[in-house]
Amino acid sequence: MPREIFKALFFPFAICLISFIWGEIFSFSAAFYLGFFVLLIYSFFQAWYKINFLSNLQKDDLIGKKRGIGIWREIYDQIEKKSKVWRQAVLQSEVQYNQFIQGIQASPNGLIMLDEVDHIEWCNNICRDHFRLDPFKDVGQPVTFLLRNPQFISYMQVRDFTRPLHLDYMGEQGSLMLMLQVFPYGENRKLLLSQDITILKKNESMRQDFVANVSHELRTPLTVVSGFLETLRDLKISKLDQKRYVDLMFAQTSRMMTLVEELLILTRLDSSPLTSKTTKVHIEDLFEKLILDAKSLSQDKHVIEAHRLINMDILGAESEIFSAFSNLIVNAIRYTPEGGAITFEWKADREGGAVFSVKDSGIGIAQDDIPRITERFYRVDRSRSRDTGGTGLGLAIVKHVASRHNASLKIESELSIGSTFSIHFPKDRLVEAD
Repeated sequence: MPREIFKALFFPFAICLISFIWGEIFSFSAAFYLGFFVLLIYSFFQAWYKINFLSNLQKDDLIGKKRGIGIWREIYDQIEKKSKVWRQAVLQSEVQYNQFIQGIQASPNGLIMLDEVDHIEWCNNICRDHFRLDPFKDVGQPVTFLLRNPQFISYMQVRDFTRPLHLDYMGEQGSLMLMLQVFPYGENRKLLLSQDITILKKNESMRQDFVANVSHELRTPLTVVSGFLETLRDLKISKLDQKRYVDLMFAQTSRMMTLVEELLILTRLDSSPLTSKTTKVHIEDLFEKLILDAKSLSQDKHVIEAHRLINMDILGAESEIFSAFSNLIVNAIRYTPEGGAITFEWKADREGGAVFSVKDSGIGIAQDDIPRITERFYRVDRSRSRDTGGTGLGLAIVKHVASRHNASLKIESELSIGSTFSIHFPKDRLVEAD
């Protein structure tokens, strides 16, 4: 501070000192005129520096140049130092703001900021998918004007934001299920959050269907067994009928055991990582087993052909590969009428991998059923599936095994013509056979 005071008073003091000396040498009037003239020049420069300072201040041109002398140089120096500090603080704030916005934009949840009258102040990009909002054009619009859902409008009018709101048929295609909740903050402002719960709802529905299907599949054979046991306990029947009832109970218990075993297989496949690429599955040995099992199941009622067209083996789990291949062949036999043809092949594909395919001349599958046929317990014809001993889990197992071996399952079918099921293995899952 003393330094600044000295700089401010230096020139006036110097003018007074020079005038005093001049008066002592010449005369008082000469000193007065000299002092007045020098003070006028000093005042002119001070006025010029002030005007120049205001002009530079308006043009934001105060940084980087040394202007003026004395106190004015000090003013410019201090402003430059303060400006550098403020500019650095502004840059840091901009970086933090941009990082904050990037974090919000990366969120899978929608976020809408509303003012005190429920007009949109800001929303992130995910709101395009959830509500078909434009983050730029829709700013300032009433949110209830853009989201014309009766449930949402009622939710905003009632003002009970303690519970979330569930909305169906949202998004561009009307295929999303959203959970919304409003959180008040600040001065009568609100934060609207939306979460896509489509997958959660579908998984919940699948779990409910799974429990219902398992209960149904177990209830039927248990009811049969229970009825036969009551008959054997309460009625006197012949040895022949006893044997027939026991055989039927054995068939039903076998069906339950098969169902439980396949459920355990699916559970193991769900909880296990991808299979390793160190164990070789010998396709030649596998084909021999598949041919024997197919002929045994068919009992010479079908024309069965097997072709191993490439000399390649698979790297993976032999039991899983055998289960997947066997399931496809068993399904082909079950759904192909007597006298039909079934052909399974091991051949190369166009991408350098290999394909195991099973082609039949059976009843075929409707196109609407193909996307769902690998779901657990999904059956095109439930009565026929039960008659042939199917559990509705075979293709689900095939799909899981294919996924665990980096392979893909493809299905082609036409009603009354037949079906072709193919498992495509990538090149890195293959190795030359011995």
